[in-house]
Amino acid sequence: MKPSKIACDLKSCFLCKLCLKEWLPAVADSRKNFAVKRGDIIFNEGGPVTGVYFVYSGNVKVHKKWGDKELIIRFVKNGAILGHRGLGSDLQYPVTATALEPGLVCFFELDFFTSTLKVNHELTYQLLQFFADELQVSERKMRNLAHMPVKGRIGQALINLGKQFGFTAAGFIDIELSRQDLASYIGATYETLFRVINELTEDGTIEISGKQFKILDPEKLLRLTQDTGI
Repeated sequence: MKPSKIACDLKSCFLCKLCLKEWLPAVADSRKNFAVKRGDIIFNEGGPVTGVYFVYSGNVKVHKKWGDKELIIRFVKNGAILGHRGLGSDLQYPVTATALEPGLVCFFELDFFTSTLKVNHELTYQLLQFFADELQVSERKMRNLAHMPVKGRIGQALINLGKQFGFTAAGFIDIELSRQDLASYIGATYETLFRVINELTEDGTIEISGKQFKILDPEKLLRLTQDTGI
């Protein structure tokens, strides 16, 4: 990452939207903006927590080691918070964040972020709600890994990504996603995902163009998510 001459607009991210207006000058003085390229690591699993990041532009994947493989925890876009999983008594990042495309991130040192939470009660409350929602999503994902067949996990992933990122004018989910990243996101091997993706393409459920996915039959995709395998 390199320091960026382009600064965030102080109104797009999770923090700026929820801060008191009187606190924004302090935010402007304390922020550090960094330009990222595709593949840039924003912070590393196991590294010491120095602060938190917010995505101003570009998409990012959050992932962690899973044995000898990688498990993608979530994908995030502009406005999202990164590094919050490292808050607490341990102060080590339990995950890695990697840029999927060129973008801009905003960094706040830990002391300033802690002070911000103490002053801005609405931000603190919404962050608590965010943690609760994230925990529920993680629990559902672990249940799906244990009980849902790969087709269902692919269907659930594409449905969720469509809701999160929206769609292009051509109807594709608005995030470029390699097959390997999708496999890591649903907890499947590349070979299994490749085979199932081909089946879903051949039967007209989805369409693929490069690294983009289009849902052609949303009802069928939804039915696949209802098959728990038990």
